[in-house]
Amino acid sequence: MSRKDTILSTVNSPEDLKKLSLDELKKLAVEIRKLIIDTVASEGGHLAPNLGVVELTIALHRVFDSPHDKLVWDVGHQGYVHKLLTGRKEFFKTLRKYKGCLGFLSREESDYDCFGAGHAGTAISAALGMAAAADLKGSGEKIVAVVGDGSLNCGISLEGLNNISGTSQNMTIILNDNKMSISENVGAIPSYLNRIITAKRYNKIKAFARKLLLKVPKHQKIRRAIQRLEEATKSIFLPGVFFEELGIRYIGPIDGHDLREMIRAFDAVKDSNRPVLVHVCTEKGRGYTPAEEAPEKFHGLSAFDPATGKSNGKGGLTFSKAFGNSAVELAETYSDVTAITAAMAKGTGLSNFAQTFPDRFYDVGIAEEHAVVFAAGLAASGLRPVVAMYATFMQRALDCVFHDVCLQNLPVIFCLDRAGIVEDGPTHHGIHDLGFFRSLPNLILMSPQHEAELRDMIFSAYELKCPVVIRYPRGKSGLIDELPQTPPGRIETGKAEVVHPGSDGVIWSVGREVQTAMKVAQNLEKAGIFIKVVNTRFLRPFDAGALLEDAAKMPVFTLEDCVITGGLASEVDEVLVHTSHHGTKHFGWSKEIVPHGCTSKIRDSLNMSTERIAEQIKLFLNR
Repeated sequence: MSRKDTILSTVNSPEDLKKLSLDELKKLAVEIRKLIIDTVASEGGHLAPNLGVVELTIALHRVFDSPHDKLVWDVGHQGYVHKLLTGRKEFFKTLRKYKGCLGFLSREESDYDCFGAGHAGTAISAALGMAAAADLKGSGEKIVAVVGDGSLNCGISLEGLNNISGTSQNMTIILNDNKMSISENVGAIPSYLNRIITAKRYNKIKAFARKLLLKVPKHQKIRRAIQRLEEATKSIFLPGVFFEELGIRYIGPIDGHDLREMIRAFDAVKDSNRPVLVHVCTEKGRGYTPAEEAPEKFHGLSAFDPATGKSNGKGGLTFSKAFGNSAVELAETYSDVTAITAAMAKGTGLSNFAQTFPDRFYDVGIAEEHAVVFAAGLAASGLRPVVAMYATFMQRALDCVFHDVCLQNLPVIFCLDRAGIVEDGPTHHGIHDLGFFRSLPNLILMSPQHEAELRDMIFSAYELKCPVVIRYPRGKSGLIDELPQTPPGRIETGKAEVVHPGSDGVIWSVGREVQTAMKVAQNLEKAGIFIKVVNTRFLRPFDAGALLEDAAKMPVFTLEDCVITGGLASEVDEVLVHTSHHGTKHFGWSKEIVPHGCTSKIRDSLNMSTERIAEQIKLFLNR
């Protein structure tokens, strides 16, 4: 059957779903899974989260009237099915490509994307605001927040739940309970939800009450009597009745792959005059055996072979692997070392640490603020915590870094993975951290040019009795295949390193951009222009003395995979502002939003490729 003959080919908007039979909806689910698997296998993306919400998304769009009714998706990486059902089938072929379909939700991409998302925990608060607005305007919109992949663990989600009590807005929360965030869920809330799922006697009575509720006429007294029976049953069989105590009516648990059951449930709550939470149980990676067996591996991934599930990418030493190996080595050397992550043990490279030192490893779930303050508590008690997070997610805990770590000068080591631009786009670029951290007191900020230097920086950071941030990119430098077998070196704090001589100009570069600077220098040598390259290493403290020596002799260029405002460029300008010099030019990202897509295409389009940088340096030097 060709793609033109599929049921999906007839669905151009959610309205078309209302014309399909239940059997056709089931066939549609199969087609959607196949398309998502094929597309992600080709382009990379978030696979397991989307395979788990196929039936859920179909049921939501079947019952609610989007875009008039608002569907607010938490995190956004569960939105592929939503995109396919809202007129973006052809556009979906360009998933994560430059100027193509974004891997998350965006208000600019579609009217059906009522609220953009890429970080976890925002749906409930955003939906509550929309519900309040609908109430004030009398617009009659139904507001639905789809929360899943561990987002209920977030502090923001709990703050939103806390503010629902006493409201009269028509707001529905869909709890997509797949027992996972990126990694397996941790903490008391997932345990509580699991107790709900396994309370068999309660569920039998609840199922009976639900059937009655669906069958009886819409007579308020009869319906209220059935609801009171259900509530009384909860108080007997379920611990806490957490959601009901918050003023939220609880429905569930419901099989998140049973279309009939979900459609009935959503129809029943659609016109509720009080907040409702529908607890839907799904399987992350549903319908694709490799993803069902390893949902964490298939959460977000690069292109792969759909027949085997094996990655098409080359192996080798990455910054994440180097960090993970170095963290284990550090813990083997020093017994006071602990490691903390926020639902991303595998992604940050800490899985081996967790297995080797289970009593010294803490996965706190999607709770970045808690992770930082928890680390501060460990450090205040004499331990040496290493906090591993993606750079973009650390933004959520900045006040905690300032207030709880830096002001108290506590020796916490922050290792920020995915620094720089990434294919996933604006919500995931790690390009703002230098500006955030450079202004904080007592903090040392460094960035390695390759994996071996990362190892040296981690061991050097341990010897510093103050907060340290080490930032490094996704992927690998390509300079080394494995970490040295020799003991790790120690890097002198605040000292830059000359990696290439030159006299016509100097590029001060940071992190992996040192290699870009080297390529630029080699390119310019062909034109008889000899450029010195400096590995900055430290943004705090900065090697101002070395910079002043360079600036007195030649033009200074800066190169960073970061927003230049607040980063290395700002540091250089601040040092040179009262000094005569031969001129400066900065290469990095502007304050404009950097798009998603292949990073090489982004760099080329925004004048950050090796060739474009070399051309601009030639023009600056009039050569």
